[in-house]
Amino acid sequence: MAPTREGFLENNQHRIALFLDFENLVTNTGFTAGNFDLQPAMDRLLERGKVVFRRAYCDWSRFKEAKGNLHEFGVELVDVPPSTRSGKNGADMRLVIDALELCYAREHIDTFAIASGDSDFCPLAYKLRENGKQLIGLAVKEATSPLFVKACDEFIYLRPRTRAEKDKEKRAQEQEEAGKGRGGKHGKGHGERQGKEQAHGPKGKAEGSKAEVPESVVEVVQRLLARTTGTLNPSLIKEALVRKEPDFDERDHGFSSFTKLLSALEHEGVLKRVQQGRQWYVVAPDAAPLEPTPGRGRSARPSVEEDEEEVYPDPVDDF
Repeated sequence: MAPTREGFLENNQHRIALFLDFENLVTNTGFTAGNFDLQPAMDRLLERGKVVFRRAYCDWSRFKEAKGNLHEFGVELVDVPPSTRSGKNGADMRLVIDALELCYAREHIDTFAIASGDSDFCPLAYKLRENGKQLIGLAVKEATSPLFVKACDEFIYLRPRTRAEKDKEKRAQEQEEAGKGRGGKHGKGHGERQGKEQAHGPKGKAEGSKAEVPESVVEVVQRLLARTTGTLNPSLIKEALVRKEPDFDERDHGFSSFTKLLSALEHEGVLKRVQQGRQWYVVAPDAAPLEPTPGRGRSARPSVEEDEEEVYPDPVDDF
């Protein structure tokens, strides 16, 4: 028997359909057909599940340089000649029709990713979410409508790579090839960091800026703690923040990880982090101390070292 949609979700194996409004992504965004790189976006989507559908729309006679790169990622290219009568971009309409058809015909696909910053896709976003689908938007920040950002469950900003980043990637590739000859100890981890930097910008830039906890984050945390009588899963805090601000990213506020943001909130007296077994939880700052876990003598004080591992339990569905 084929797995049901519920079975996929229980195993956290989300099935994702990716739709690219390609002309929108390379028009006044800093990207060109020749330098557009889909890898950072794919890295972020693959963190959430399996991308089972990949399709890009535009008049490909105008963007021939991008074909080879997109084919490498298994993207189906849908050629949509420009409309000369209605004045409306036919690629947008074709994308909407295909997305809705997939929504109703493929129930196992629970997440849709729309790569575009066009507010014309807001009605599509509302309809997909109305049908119980998660919606992720991807686009360049400077060319994205705030209306479309708010219409998504989550929004990922893309950015073209600078010359310095390209040179850095070239050196990393050379080091990776050399590392393979010595056992390839550091190759994989460095490649993952490259994808994250391309999608969010250099890590050093965020860390170099002054880290400051936004007031909106404090308000969300305080409301969540006021509604719970026990421990709170940290992942629920992140989910609540993303629901309120789909493009929320702690690195935009100077924190290299969500753990660093929680540490700052604890320092300001907004919350307290406690440990149960191997997992960390959040409680109100005036909460009574938890009973120690039998057989463990570790301190309940969380580590604030740079390499602190973020290990959180799965979210509680009925919270």
